[in-house]
Amino acid sequence: MALEQVQNLPQQYVTDLGVDYGKQLAGLTSIPLDTARLAPQVAAQDPMQTQAASLAASGVGAYQPYLTQAGAYDTAAAGLSGPQAYQQFMSPYQQDVIDATLSEFDKQTAAGLTGIGQRAVASGNLGGGREGVMRSQYQSQQDANRALLQAQLLQQGFGQAQTAAQTAFGQQRSLGQDQLNTGDLLQNLQTADINQLGRLGGLQQAQAQALLDAQRETNRLEAFEPYERLGTYGSGVASLFSGNAPFGNQSTITPNPTPLQTALGTASVLSGIFSPSKTPNTAQRNVEDIIIPPRKPVI
Repeated sequence: MALEQVQNLPQQYVTDLGVDYGKQLAGLTSIPLDTARLAPQVAAQDPMQTQAASLAASGVGAYQPYLTQAGAYDTAAAGLSGPQAYQQFMSPYQQDVIDATLSEFDKQTAAGLTGIGQRAVASGNLGGGREGVMRSQYQSQQDANRALLQAQLLQQGFGQAQTAAQTAFGQQRSLGQDQLNTGDLLQNLQTADINQLGRLGGLQQAQAQALLDAQRETNRLEAFEPYERLGTYGSGVASLFSGNAPFGNQSTITPNPTPLQTALGTASVLSGIFSPSKTPNTAQRNVEDIIIPPRKPVI
């Protein structure tokens, strides 16, 4: 008995495209990718960033000399305070001035005493008790005046020395503060320079990084373009294969009957012909059915 097998074969041009796609796929995937061109890269520091780092390193402790000098001024100012601070500002000629002034005062006192004696002679009381009382009173008053004068001279010298000490104290403290202010100003200026250089350098580095990333993306697109193109090609070929059945060629394959199939077929025919239960007409029709198969009705 003959067996029929129906196969839906794609059209030849579709088969050719599939073969071509396979060859291209094998050839493309056999070439290794240059991964070095696709590796991420980090932009180097910009020269301005390097300069900022160098400036920051060199500026560490730059304020120390100013701080040291400020400390020296503060120490000097400390020596200008206290109850004995005025002494170093006393004029070396202060005592000479005092001595000269008191000497002149003593001369005037002596002259006054002489005047009292002269008046006593004129009044006839020379050596009397009245003269003695007048001399005593005058001398006591002059002594008090002399002590007051001396105190005033000393107070004047002390006041001048104290004022000078306070002025020097204020100057030393002011100089110390100036040193601190200069140190702070130096730090602020250096910090401003460092920040400015770092900011501009960061912008430059970001731009360089963007260029590296763009180049890497370009390299990636270039490297994978053949794969994407071949993928599009493969998708098209696959769609042709999947949608080709209604338009393909149909072929019927009838295998040759085996000896067993032939023997079984002959026995079946003979048994139909010589069967006693069938009339000759029936047997004749069976033979005709085998030799001339009946036509199938057209639907």
